[in-house]
Amino acid sequence: MELGIAGRRALVTGASTGIGRAVALGLAAEGVELVMSSRDPKRLGESVDAVRAAGGVAHAVTADVTTAEGCRHVVDQTLAALGQIDILINNAGNSRPPPAGDFDREAWWEESFALNFSAARRITEPLLPGMRARGWGRIVNLTGAMTSPRANAAGPAKAALWSWSRTISAESAADGVTVNCVQPGRINTPQIVERLLPTEEARQAEIDRGIPMGRFGEPEELAALVIFLASEPARYITGTQIPVDGGLLRMALP
Repeated sequence: MELGIAGRRALVTGASTGIGRAVALGLAAEGVELVMSSRDPKRLGESVDAVRAAGGVAHAVTADVTTAEGCRHVVDQTLAALGQIDILINNAGNSRPPPAGDFDREAWWEESFALNFSAARRITEPLLPGMRARGWGRIVNLTGAMTSPRANAAGPAKAALWSWSRTISAESAADGVTVNCVQPGRINTPQIVERLLPTEEARQAEIDRGIPMGRFGEPEELAALVIFLASEPARYITGTQIPVDGGLLRMALP
C-alpha cells in the first residue's frame, strides 16, 4: 500500500526506545523527515543514529516534557529544524504505580498528569493551528489502560488524554486533520521488561492472567498501526482509540 507521506515532516516524542523508536524508524522508511525527542540524550542519540543509518533524516531534541518549559523547547526546536509539522506522535508517557514505602502522593499525581496528559496537550496546541490552516495533519496519541485493579496514577491521566483527543478530533476534522489514539497492551519495551515486569516469571504470569495471544507484543507491531494512522489512506479515520494488545482481557485481570 502506498502511504503517501514521503516528504512529510513529523515529531515523535518519547523516541529514544521502544515504541517511539519503532515509530520513528517506520516513518523514516516512508520518507518522512523527523524530529525525535526524549529526556535521555544517550538513548536518543542511539535511536537517531539508527534512523540515519537506515537512510532516514532525523534531528534530536533533548527535553523534559513534564514541564511547560520542556514542551516549549520541543516545539521551538522542532519548528526551527523542520519549519512545520504534518505528523505528531505524542508517545511520551509512563506507567505510574505507587512507589514502595512512604512517598509524596501529590507529587505522584502531578508528575503522572504532567507526563501522560499535559505534555501531549502542551505540544499539540501550538502545532495544531498550522495543520488546520494547511488543510492536512495527523496526530496520534499513545494512551494506555484506563482502569486497573492496582493503583496507578497513569490511568486517569490516559483517560483524560483520550477524552481531550476526542474533542480536538471533532474540532479539526473538517480541516483535514485527524486525531486518533492507540492503546498499547503489554509490549516488549524497556519500561516493561526492565522496570514493571523485570523477570520472566512475572511476564509469564501477566500473560497467563489475560493475554489470549500468549505473548507480549513487539514495538514494530504497534508502530505499524501508528504509521498507518499517520498516512494519507487513513484520512477518514478520526476520533478513535484502537488497542494493540493481543486480545488483552483488561477487565478480567484480578
